[in-house]
Amino acid sequence: MNKDLTVGKPETVLWRFCIPLFGSILFQQLYNIADSFVAGKFLGEHALAAVGNSYEVTLIFIAFAFGCNMGCSVVASQLFGAKRYEELKTAISTSMIASGALCMVLVGAGLLGSAELLFLIQTPNAIFADSEKYLNIYIWGFPFLLYYNIATGIFSALGDSKTPFLFLAISSTANIVVDILFVSVFQMGVAGVAWATFLCQGVSCVLAVGAVRKRLSQIVIEKKAPLFSLFLLKKITVIAIPSILQQSFISIGNIVIQSVINGFGPGVIAGYSAAIKLNNLVITSLSTVGNGISNYTAQNLGADILWRIKAGFRASVKMVWTLCLPIAVLYVLAGDFLIGAFMDHPSQLAIVSGSRFLLIVAPFYFVISVKLAADGILRGAGFMRPFMIATFTDLILRVILAVVLSEMWGYLGIWFAWPVGWSIAAALSCWFYKKGPWEKIES
Repeated sequence: MNKDLTVGKPETVLWRFCIPLFGSILFQQLYNIADSFVAGKFLGEHALAAVGNSYEVTLIFIAFAFGCNMGCSVVASQLFGAKRYEELKTAISTSMIASGALCMVLVGAGLLGSAELLFLIQTPNAIFADSEKYLNIYIWGFPFLLYYNIATGIFSALGDSKTPFLFLAISSTANIVVDILFVSVFQMGVAGVAWATFLCQGVSCVLAVGAVRKRLSQIVIEKKAPLFSLFLLKKITVIAIPSILQQSFISIGNIVIQSVINGFGPGVIAGYSAAIKLNNLVITSLSTVGNGISNYTAQNLGADILWRIKAGFRASVKMVWTLCLPIAVLYVLAGDFLIGAFMDHPSQLAIVSGSRFLLIVAPFYFVISVKLAADGILRGAGFMRPFMIATFTDLILRVILAVVLSEMWGYLGIWFAWPVGWSIAAALSCWFYKKGPWEKIES
């Protein structure tokens, strides 16, 4: 069901809209967590390290999927809020066409350059072959990931966060079963983990795109909407490119950090692989709530109701802190158990390095969550320059500190780079938010 986010109490509207988004991304992250869990439990520590090592490269592709999602979603939200339905349909078809062309380029480049990327991050010889195998299969499945993300962006623009949640709940649960089947029964090794993800993402993509087509057919317009518009493509691109750059540079920064971590050997790599999956589960989930805040902001901006944006920020901070509290407590108190759950016979180094990462970063989830809420409003309003400044500040600081502090304190120095980068970037995002036109409106 389509939902108008410009009416109703802001706090209630955001909770009802964002909680299914939060649930959706939890299930989506189960794909990666399931891959690491099955690899570590059934194939061993080196297999876990190979999957985790490849994951840092796959984040580049995820960045493009995220950017296309946000570009389409923000523009479609503004048009839906303004009730300009013909342009809404054109914006969606324009996104689909342009993303298809981009997808072909990325898949081709990825398949040709996968080995070079793994060499670039100094992948150890012991895990190189499995890392390359996993990465290549992942790249073949990228079209499914891309179009699924665009479809969920469209649902969010229409105020519907429940439909994509249902798709992901089913496909993610199936992915765990297929992971175990391919690895333990068919003995497919790391390739089985990758093919399970490929298959289940494909199913969720087909279902989501089909549902979008049906939903759009229910929006009645006076005449047939054009399939493509350069004007709307430009508006989409203005949002999409900074979002892609943001995620891409974060991914590149993570690759640099991964290359530093790789110098500490398979034990630390495995510990980090498990810990970063748990960390990304939180950050990606909070980012998705931020995306929901972007949709909320865009619809209210399109309807020219600025006071609701200011009220929405206050409500969003309360919401993300509520979501952070149980996760942060769990990670701090049960880090050893959570890291050990990813491996059948973990080394002490893997357990200690992974659990210390969680202990150091988890208390700062309350800081990064405020940044992501402020970023959601900046992005939904189309204020991409300040959004980029805050994001790049975080990234640059984390990369520099990871390199420098690793020389002083070993892998623990790398872990401390996260809280510093997050804290400074959060201060910047909140400052930029305070300069928005909604702050001049009495709520």
